[in-house]
Amino acid sequence: MDDAETAVDDEPKQDRTPLLIPEDQYLSSGVHIGTQQKSADMKQFLFKVRSDGLYMLDFKKTDERIRVATQFLTQYEPENVLVVSARQYGQKPVRTFAKTIGMKYFAGRFVPGSLTNPRLPDYIEPKMLLVTDPSADQQAVREALNINIPIVGLCDANNETKNIDLVIPTNNKGRRSLATVYWLLTREYLKAKETIAKDEDFNLTIEDFEATL
Repeated sequence: MDDAETAVDDEPKQDRTPLLIPEDQYLSSGVHIGTQQKSADMKQFLFKVRSDGLYMLDFKKTDERIRVATQFLTQYEPENVLVVSARQYGQKPVRTFAKTIGMKYFAGRFVPGSLTNPRLPDYIEPKMLLVTDPSADQQAVREALNINIPIVGLCDANNETKNIDLVIPTNNKGRRSLATVYWLLTREYLKAKETIAKDEDFNLTIEDFEATL
């Protein structure tokens, strides 16, 4: 370990399960780059803190949770899943992910009451919610709690996770990071549903998910 870096916890244990993508691809996408603040909830997903104060997320746990989230998502019909991103860099990944699979989505401002007020034109009744950032998407989280549906959340080092049923630890603010995570979720979902047989059958690229500047 670099002298300029301090361990947050024990180093991650070696896992014999191959990663979904090569380690250097995770690192170059920045999925592990956290924030300068950390929540107690996210401590278990942190690897170390850099000399500039940024907390590093354990990308192996990101990989593991993408697998778990995929299996969780496949328990629901696509049209019963709502995917949300108020964050600008999450909007294209969310749209591409949801459209490819056939899920409902809000990319941009979440209209208050969308899950709780049947009088609204955009009212929907999902059975599961996936949020890009529990903080930025807090209105959707509140309404999902109100109607008692499970919530999957992409969570950064500073996120509170008490209302999230399944955490995917990742940099949820970066363009490339969000594109990579949603690209992987899409690929793994299609494989789990046997829409494609292997990785090579997936014809979308990470760039197809990446927001433009």
